Amino acid sequence: MPDKGQEILATEDILLAVENRLQLWEENNSCARLWNLDSTLWKQKPEENIELSNRLGWLNLPLSMQNHVNELNEFAESVKKVFDNIVLLGMGGSSLAPEVFYKTFGKKKGYPALTVLDSTHPLSVRRIVDICDINRTLFIVSSKSGGTTETMSFFYLFYDSLSKIGTNPGDHFIAITDKGSGIESIALDNKFKKIFITPGEVGGRYSALTYFGLVPAVLIGVDISELLKNAEKMEKNCSKNSDLLLSEGFRLGALLGELNLRKKDKITFFASPKISSIPSWIEQLIAESTGKEGKGIIPVISEPTGALEVYGTDRVFIHLRVKDDDNTNYDSIVVKLKNAGFPVVVIHLDDVYDLGKEIYKWEIATAMAGSIMAINPFDQPNVQLAKTLANESMEQFKQTGKLPVETPAIIQNNISLFGKFNSKDIKPAFIEFISKAAAGDYFSIQCFLPFSTNLDSSIDKLKIALRNKFHIAVTSGYGPRFLHSTGQLHKGDGNKGLFIQFTSDAVYDIDVPGRGYSFGTLITAQAQGDLKALRNNGRRVISIHLSGNLNDHIDYFTSLLN
Repeated sequence: MPDKGQEILATEDILLAVENRLQLWEENNSCARLWNLDSTLWKQKPEENIELSNRLGWLNLPLSMQNHVNELNEFAESVKKVFDNIVLLGMGGSSLAPEVFYKTFGKKKGYPALTVLDSTHPLSVRRIVDICDINRTLFIVSSKSGGTTETMSFFYLFYDSLSKIGTNPGDHFIAITDKGSGIESIALDNKFKKIFITPGEVGGRYSALTYFGLVPAVLIGVDISELLKNAEKMEKNCSKNSDLLLSEGFRLGALLGELNLRKKDKITFFASPKISSIPSWIEQLIAESTGKEGKGIIPVISEPTGALEVYGTDRVFIHLRVKDDDNTNYDSIVVKLKNAGFPVVVIHLDDVYDLGKEIYKWEIATAMAGSIMAINPFDQPNVQLAKTLANESMEQFKQTGKLPVETPAIIQNNISLFGKFNSKDIKPAFIEFISKAAAGDYFSIQCFLPFSTNLDSSIDKLKIALRNKFHIAVTSGYGPRFLHSTGQLHKGDGNKGLFIQFTSDAVYDIDVPGRGYSFGTLITAQAQGDLKALRNNGRRVISIHLSGNLNDHIDYFTSLLN
């Protein structure tokens, strides 16, 4: 296969639609309008233009952030002399890019290792507490708003732990946040080691090339200069002076938008082993940017490949391919998909540092796909509802000492199903729910559970079984992490999702120091808030509570499909 650029493998009508869209953008000066921060690319009415032109600061990042490379390299040199470990406390846009960088590049010899904490499940938090030598750990408190409940709860826990060992806790913390945020005030009051102020005109999911992504990257030894220079190449490819017809970002955006108009909205990702984590970052970018106003592009990541017949006509496939990586399996699948008539995009990367190009390309493509869909790709109007409802549960807890309790419709074998069912036991109730799926829908497995490799393997088996039985896409995510990634899509799209929520007992719970609640209370409230938000938006959802061996319970539901 070619080892350069981007190939779009599709039927003639789709290719023609892309060319026509690019020609229309050329005639309408859409590229120049983007760079001139013209909000009418997306919305025509002034009252609809909130958070549009003031959310385009990411356009110039590849070049502007190169001015900070020396500063960041010097800081990294000072950190590695003192710390062996870095724990990033963040959610969504604050944590996804750093996680991708660590999984892709690893840590350079002599630099600290990075752990991302973005789960409030007590077992997930306790794993960090148990393995972390806090004397040799630097904590990154990362949040644009400075008020993210999860991030602040993590901060309270580790700050308290450091306070108890007779050290100056602030020496173990740095902050990455916007000017004037709550975290900036906390960092100043507690004499944090360093505060990195990020541009307010860059939204969280577009912030990978700001300090949010670059600080964690440089601290583990990533060559951020190389990363940014590669991103700059794509910036030039998509600049106002470029040939629109040769722009990879605009062409990809035209394709995604045109396919969405044709109800081909399940974007399924394959990625070379070296960059297998990058779809998790793209997932948030696409889902939170496009899932609103009854529309949406549904990213499907980490889905094991299957036979051609299990894929519906709503599928589109993206193969992110690194040269000289092991691509044998995906190369053969791409040929089969193309021959079967599925749209396929093959994106060729020379090496892992081409991630800089891809980050910028997908930002351009997502923004321009949003213009075709006539949505605002920079807001998240449905995200606050789940937070508000979770906060209501937390307020009840603070007042009464108990969270709201929903009576299970069915209890059997340490499994509870919440909801109204005509059935009298778990098996027919579950089968009744999933049988509501139709062509064009998708399943979303939402796990407010502690991540483990074994549990993830069981969830993959359930995903495969659901896909193979119903021939529709199946996504999954761990809560509350996915609330900051795909949560907007779940409440804002065209009601195509069937949501299977799994919760579990809060065993080995941990108190959040000085706050009057525990992590177990918090994650339970977050699950309740999301369940209520889905129901309030008329979504199809079932909530299943598990006690005991989680793997066995997930495997049980898989067995019902075989």
